[in-house]
Amino acid sequence: MFLLFGKAGQVGWELQRALAPLGELVALDHDSTELHGNFAQPEALAQTVRTVRPQLIVNAAAHTAVDKAESEPDLARAINATAPGVLAREAAALGATLVHYSTDYVFDGSGTHARDEQAATNPLSIYGATKLEGEQLVQASGCRHLIFRTSWVYAARGGNFAKTMLRLAAERDALNVIDDQIGAPTGAELLADVTAHAVQALAQRPDLFGLYHLVAGGETSWYAYARHVIEWARANGRPIKVAPEAIRPIPTSAYPTPAARPLNSRLSTAKLQQAFGLRLPAWEQGVERMLQELG
Repeated sequence: MFLLFGKAGQVGWELQRALAPLGELVALDHDSTELHGNFAQPEALAQTVRTVRPQLIVNAAAHTAVDKAESEPDLARAINATAPGVLAREAAALGATLVHYSTDYVFDGSGTHARDEQAATNPLSIYGATKLEGEQLVQASGCRHLIFRTSWVYAARGGNFAKTMLRLAAERDALNVIDDQIGAPTGAELLADVTAHAVQALAQRPDLFGLYHLVAGGETSWYAYARHVIEWARANGRPIKVAPEAIRPIPTSAYPTPAARPLNSRLSTAKLQQAFGLRLPAWEQGVERMLQELG
């Protein structure tokens, strides 16, 4: 029996597809009625776990409104830290495995190198700090766990950066896009597929539990990402108004936000690829697949 939280989110939606072939799946969201799935009330989640008694708990729920978290830190902490800690405690009591997702925002984004799992953390925002606390509570619980840190997540379902760029490119004569934040756009589909692969591998290799970085291959800036998406759309006959030379790079400092963003979101996936025998696809491959799916 598998228990999935956050089923309506981008990652949760893909996880339903990826996990369903592996066993019986109970999937919940914050507004589920028969079983409690609201992470704003963490202790009530414990009763859900005790009722279902799953072998595997997958937490795809999170407070991901990075700027909003700055003005509602208690709610962000309840959802991103306290609730995962409760799930980990219950997983330990049951002897179950917990899969949890975290973020590059646990780092301060300094430098230009790709950080590995041993790199020092130093979050710049409430979102990053609460996600780091969630990681620490899971690790301290003693439960068997997989924590996947990822970045720049997108999916065909729901809103995402690429969709926004396509809409603006069809409406505007010029676009300004940040060019000094570097990371790897990572599809929810890839996260779900790797999760399913890792869960299966754990049955034979319990030594593989732990913390891993999971992002698509390569790196880009938001500016180059936008250029790639818009030029792909133009080449495939989509209605694009903005001229290539009218897409302009700007620094993060020109677009202030309540929460500070890490400039360097590069994550090394060497540990993950070696442990699970994987080769992660280039970020362009996933983005173009998503664009094709949008039709």
